[in-house]
Amino acid sequence: MAAPQDDAQDRHLPATPRKIQKAREQGQVERSRDLGHAVAIGLGGLLLAFFAPQVLGFVRDLLVEGLRFDAAAVTEADAMTQRLGRVVQGFLWIVLPLGALMMIAGVLAALMLGGWNWTLKPLEPKFEKLDPIAGLKRLFSKFQLTETLKACLLAVLLGTIGAVWLRSHLEDFTSLLGLPLPAALSAAGQTLLAGLGFLMIVLVASAVIDMPLQRKLHADQLKMSWQEMKQEYKELEGNAEVKSKQRVRMREAVNRRMLAAVPDADLVVMNPTHFAVALKYDEATMAAPRVVAKGADLMAFRIRDAATGAQVPVLQAPVLARALYAHAELDREIPAALFAAVAQVLAYVYQLRAALAGQAAAPGELPDLPVPAELDPQSATARPPSTRDLDD
Repeated sequence: MAAPQDDAQDRHLPATPRKIQKAREQGQVERSRDLGHAVAIGLGGLLLAFFAPQVLGFVRDLLVEGLRFDAAAVTEADAMTQRLGRVVQGFLWIVLPLGALMMIAGVLAALMLGGWNWTLKPLEPKFEKLDPIAGLKRLFSKFQLTETLKACLLAVLLGTIGAVWLRSHLEDFTSLLGLPLPAALSAAGQTLLAGLGFLMIVLVASAVIDMPLQRKLHADQLKMSWQEMKQEYKELEGNAEVKSKQRVRMREAVNRRMLAAVPDADLVVMNPTHFAVALKYDEATMAAPRVVAKGADLMAFRIRDAATGAQVPVLQAPVLARALYAHAELDREIPAALFAAVAQVLAYVYQLRAALAGQAAAPGELPDLPVPAELDPQSATARPPSTRDLDD
């Protein structure tokens, strides 16, 4: 039989929660660049539109300061350097806060899709990425081809809209040359904001399309094969062979403990060929008789042999043996419904022991025991057993 192939074509099963969690620990979460671009540029455009008068006034003052010449600019060597520094500082007061807000908006937009994920795994060196063959596979992967095609379409669409818009407003920009500087700056700002609005429509539409697309691509990247699913199940649940051996060892340990308790029992009740239940009763420490061992088939014979070797009475009471095996738990007191039947059996055993010691007459045949029919598994009115032992 050929070994199953574990390549991308076999990965058609959805990722399990554990696989998704491990991917997040490795830094693999869904992110939408288009969403980040749309939010950052949109916020920047809104801020510019809201603070347009102040920004234009500030830019105008900077231009006036930069274009003003006086005697100090000619006589002092560092005058031009100081003026240039003031101009640059003024521009930084505009650019840096705007850039910081756009950066924060981009981070928040990224968190909107994939949520917060703190990990240093992506910073660890991965030498397998130096493999050129693996690099070619990643380059022509479904995810990379989709991202490249999407980026190209978006660039073409934005470039086309920008070119059409600039061509249609070329006369407006040309007419700015005849206006005074303050009026030209104000008109240029309004015109650019209008063009930015058209580009924002495209960016928002691209982000709306890209978010479900990124979820789909991320889910496809995390898909699992049958072999990976089975391996994960083994890691979570443990190897089936190992668990089976553990159950066998547990069953053997319980059986050894039960057989060791049989010599201390007061009697063993048996169905001749199938069930055996060992009972012990101490009036000083127990409120009711307790089951110290029980078993079926081969285990029943082992309990019988252990009782015979320890001279513990073994009584044939098929109905009672079946009822005790089905409804009494190991190391627990017998059910209240069986108190009367077990009491009669214990009384019979005590009389038998007294007769063997020469202290009383030998008892007759064991009387019919008052076992409720619903507790007998072979009765038509039997109810389901409440417990199952390990060797059932």
